[in-house]
Amino acid sequence: MTDLTNPKILLAITGGIAAYKSAVLARLLIKAGCSVRVMMTQAACEFVTPLTFQALTGQAVHTELLDETAELGMGHIELAKWADVVVIAPASANTIGKLAAGLADNLLTTVCLATNAPILLAPAMNQQMWSNAIVQDNLAKLQKFGYHIISPDSGEQACGDVGAGRLPEPEQLCEQILHFLTTQNTAQTLAGKTVIITAGATLEPIDPVRFLSNHSSGKMGFALAKACHDAGATVSLIAGRRVALQTPFGVERIDVGTADEMLAACQAKMRDDEQMIFIATAAVADFKMANIASQKIKKTAGSDGLTLELIKNPDILATISEQFPNAFMIGFAAETQDGETYAQNKLDAKNLDMIAVNDVSDSSIGFGSDDNAMTVFFAKKYARSKVQLPKAPKATIAKQLVSCIAMLTTKLNLI
Repeated sequence: MTDLTNPKILLAITGGIAAYKSAVLARLLIKAGCSVRVMMTQAACEFVTPLTFQALTGQAVHTELLDETAELGMGHIELAKWADVVVIAPASANTIGKLAAGLADNLLTTVCLATNAPILLAPAMNQQMWSNAIVQDNLAKLQKFGYHIISPDSGEQACGDVGAGRLPEPEQLCEQILHFLTTQNTAQTLAGKTVIITAGATLEPIDPVRFLSNHSSGKMGFALAKACHDAGATVSLIAGRRVALQTPFGVERIDVGTADEMLAACQAKMRDDEQMIFIATAAVADFKMANIASQKIKKTAGSDGLTLELIKNPDILATISEQFPNAFMIGFAAETQDGETYAQNKLDAKNLDMIAVNDVSDSSIGFGSDDNAMTVFFAKKYARSKVQLPKAPKATIAKQLVSCIAMLTTKLNLI
């Protein structure tokens, strides 16, 4: 099992103009806590010098198969054993063909045959080469042999063509590699499940320039989306438009504005079966304008106040719970006082399976904070009544909540 605190990544670079992106990728992986070693084909050295990667990684760069200075001439075996994962980025059509044929005529291809580590391959080539049937057949062979293919992007290429074949940007590559490492080390306790998560604040217009909203950042919901996806679930994240967070890799994101829009998006994604999980972390506005002003409301001379007529918004969680009774329902309660009482009442009134409550009057775990602390209550039909989750980063809390969900939906003793 990979040590996620310091995963060892062997970054392999083949010949192509996209090799410049690998320099940025190496740096990003190191910043993320990975140990990175680099090996390059001779063609790759024509595009970016080994000295560049040596400076970035602080490690010698490996370019030769027969290197008398490396493990008495057996450097390829040492590299093959060292790696937790091998990443070939960019992977040229030439190298893809060699690997598919089982050739071992250079350091890179020999290491790939000699390693037990998983191999991630990120093709990069001209769009016509990418669509060539021989290249596609070679990739299909490599997938059959256990290689993991990172799909190329589409767009304008260095040669001037437009189409598929571009190496993804370094930030995207880094995210996909880190996600792969996480899933290799995370039990797939939600495999086969579909999770719908609401996150952030809704926005209720007053007039064309003003609105009613709240301080929710969406951080807890986004952390949960990542944790559920890492645990094997298919995840859709329905987020308020003001959420300024990066979408977790592999998660579908749907941006909405009002509570009505959020409810409609939830209803469109939901199914009424036991494989469906609904998690309502969004801070939905309780009220909206009875009538939205068509023009900006002006200050009236001689008046010191303004009266707004508000009506109730739909209760998204209660509505979804009623319409989809076979789905697993999870609510959240952000309270400033008597949190446990409110949470337990909400658990029963909305027929939920589970509810998590936190005290947002504590600024260290309130809206916008990177940390959280929660008490989780379970419906009476389950063996446990509640679980305390002490203060921790929201990513950690999210993993603990996923364990709670898995315990109830798969009857595993994970908490």
